[in-house]
Amino acid sequence: MAAKSYKRISEPRAWAYVLLGGLLEIVWASGFKYEAIPGLIVLGAVLASFELIVRATRTLPVGTVYAVFTGIGTLGTTMMEMVLSGGAISIQRIAFILLLLACIIALKLSGKGSEA
Repeated sequence: MAAKSYKRISEPRAWAYVLLGGLLEIVWASGFKYEAIPGLIVLGAVLASFELIVRATRTLPVGTVYAVFTGIGTLGTTMMEMVLSGGAISIQRIAFILLLLACIIALKLSGKGSEA
């Protein structure tokens, strides 16, 4: 059976897919805790987020894509938790969130031009 060929997308579009996939990860991860998010929306968000990530990895390095994707999800779900459930907002927590954000940005920037 012949391998399926895929059309390569542009790098900016691939990063848009990573961003959108990360935002959808926030939806489905939050859906595990909050019953207000219906199961079908959670399932749709899971499937769509992974499809976007798969498409992005056809253009961008998989390690960078996955780290940024999970970083966006981590940041988003942590902030959602702090806002929706009255989680503790401390200087330490804000500092670590900002540090994680800085690492995600640095990882994205360091991957520039390293693609094959």
